[in-house]
Amino acid sequence: MEAGQLVRTALVHRSAGGRGDLPRQVVAAGKAACPMIAALAEDYPIDWGLVAVPAGSVPPPGGPLDVIVAGHPAPDQGSAAAGARALALARDGASRGGLLVLLSGGASAMLALPAEGLTLEDKAATARALMEAGAAIDELNCVRKHLSRIKGGQLAAAAGRTVTLALSDVHAPRADDPSVIGSGPTVPDPTTFADALEIVRERRVEIPPAALVHLSRGARGELPETSKPGDVRVTDSEYVVIGNRHTAAAGARDEAERRGYQVIVEDTAIAGEARESARAWVNSLRPHLGRPSRPVCVIGSGETTVTVRGNGRGGRNQEFALGGAVAVATLASNLQCAVLLASAGTDGVDGPTDAAGAVVDQTTLARAARARIDPDAALARNDAYAFFEPLGDLIRWGPTGTNVGDLQILLVGATGRRQDGP
Repeated sequence: MEAGQLVRTALVHRSAGGRGDLPRQVVAAGKAACPMIAALAEDYPIDWGLVAVPAGSVPPPGGPLDVIVAGHPAPDQGSAAAGARALALARDGASRGGLLVLLSGGASAMLALPAEGLTLEDKAATARALMEAGAAIDELNCVRKHLSRIKGGQLAAAAGRTVTLALSDVHAPRADDPSVIGSGPTVPDPTTFADALEIVRERRVEIPPAALVHLSRGARGELPETSKPGDVRVTDSEYVVIGNRHTAAAGARDEAERRGYQVIVEDTAIAGEARESARAWVNSLRPHLGRPSRPVCVIGSGETTVTVRGNGRGGRNQEFALGGAVAVATLASNLQCAVLLASAGTDGVDGPTDAAGAVVDQTTLARAARARIDPDAALARNDAYAFFEPLGDLIRWGPTGTNVGDLQILLVGATGRRQDGP
């Protein structure tokens, strides 16, 4: 179900529940901001709104909207302008019934208002260092919140009343955690400056001196904390997750069943280091497959991380697929049938590439050997893109405008992808 339809469904359910009018000042931020606000505008009046979107997004319909192109995954000046405008709308909304917030994947980068004394580059460099060190999303966003004037409930504190409709790309440690989605601009923040500083130290990353000083001062109690549970300024806040990885998995399940597959949906989120998670996930499925009498489709979802060791190109989905290549070949040999593994981002974007992910099957390693492409060397360089491109095994379907994490698909006993594979 696409983002706009998820908004329409949420509005219908909200109306049926008699929850009252929505605020008419709107902030929409993230990869799905345009379809989300377009769906809202079909049936609901907007006094004024901000739409913070990535480059290449289809503009929303006309009306009282400020559309700002903002950076992702690294924030830019557009992100800072969007953050400042969102905070201004929140303050204005405090006397106009509050603020309606539409969040989707990428919102943390697209609403970026550095704390006093910090520059945008201080924030961007800190986030980049943590991502390259393989920090999980909750760790990354904990630090982001404590370098910001808008995250960690601070947007809600300015607005007085907020209603948030969110698409979740957060799967662990707490699924769909509102304080982590988009770095929690409209909900209290249970983390502290001390937590953020400990994450930086545990990850052993070098961050800009100004950012380190800011976190250290906050940990010593010299700076005001983010909004905390019990903060009276954010008690009038409503939060609804309208789509998540389970939504995507359900859509994949319906399509697989329509195509005649026996379907197994794995509910546990796939997480951890991409290459290691791939091997573990494929190997864990072996006892549940037996010798299938008809093609089987196993559906997983979640979000892995990549610790950057080289200077290659790729993303977590491409690295997941490459990391699982040996396990796929072993499984196919044991079952004596074709096996295919695909991993792709639901937003159609995997790392700084034009691919959404990649596919491997029991022929991948043999075809790579014939083409003199070394999978181990590619993994060592974090260069999965260069491995898959000459094999024709990249998944390219373009940006979808919706991010609820990644989908992993294992097909067993299927035929038709190529003569020597599934």
